[in-house]
Amino acid sequence: MPYTRPYRRFYLTPPAIPTFIISVLLAILAVLAVYGHFTLLRGVSAFAILLIAYVILLVGNLVRGV
Repeated sequence: MPYTRPYRRFYLTPPAIPTFIISVLLAILAVLAVYGHFTLLRGVSAFAILLIAYVILLVGNLVRGV
């Protein structure tokens, strides 16, 4: 059952398992880029990777079936 606010129809649904796993893996990759000195991500900012992970998780919560 999705959560609804009383004054608007704003539905939050839990993300699908693959969406959640992808966002967690991207967050771990961002942590490795900062603290693990992961050299494959030399040109990509860890903040950008973490932002992408958050947006994927946000879309998974706002859109049903994702």
